[in-house]
Amino acid sequence: MTASGPLDGELQVVARIPVASNETFLAAIGDVPVIYKPSSGEKELWDFPDGDLAQREVAAYLVSECLEWNVVPCTWLRDGPYGPGMVQLWQHVDEEQDAVDVVAADDLPVEGWRLVLRGADEDERPVALVHEDSDSLRAMAVFDMIVNNADRKGGHVLAMPDGHRYGVDHGLTFHVEHKLRTVLWGWVGEPLSEREIDGVRRVRASVDRELGASLRGLLAEDELDALVARCDRMLDERRFPAPSGWMPATPWPLF
Repeated sequence: MTASGPLDGELQVVARIPVASNETFLAAIGDVPVIYKPSSGEKELWDFPDGDLAQREVAAYLVSECLEWNVVPCTWLRDGPYGPGMVQLWQHVDEEQDAVDVVAADDLPVEGWRLVLRGADEDERPVALVHEDSDSLRAMAVFDMIVNNADRKGGHVLAMPDGHRYGVDHGLTFHVEHKLRTVLWGWVGEPLSEREIDGVRRVRASVDRELGASLRGLLAEDELDALVARCDRMLDERRFPAPSGWMPATPWPLF
């Protein structure tokens, strides 16, 4: 996938983002700010193939587009100063909003929030991980189930001024094994809505058509088979799953 028009112009690096686990840069194409992740800057992982995290990010965007929920900002592959990689439109978040938060355990928000887990901070004070109870975050949780997201940290949820929530950083997706690790566990066991079921149906149907044709240039055939199996299971069970498997249910760090 490539962008056309003004987004195929020269990509200029503005600054390195030091907190990212792989080489990540704030860049610009003309006056449009973007995130640039060159494939050459990807660190070796023990449980994912090397050198294809950029492709997985683009594949996640294509699934988001098929769902029609606008979960992932526009993402594409292109060349840059440090070689080919993933480029994604930069989002100007509202710093005053937190869609996912850690709060004191004796000060849990009641209305509009979901409890994920309880724990203790570095000073052994009781705390709790919570997230919004919103349609936008539910959509993101369903999306993560579809793409088998192994790394939905709280910092990967972008709170926009208008109330929309974007999900970013989708390199650890589409593994053939169950890898779902997320901070969005607040709806465990609850039924999917008709809107959510319809979205899963769209993805499942399109894997045999347009979506599948696009994903075949980005993912392995067995990963596409696993995507189909996940959609079929979701359409059969129609509920938010509980954590399962031997891996931790949440990523670390949480943010």
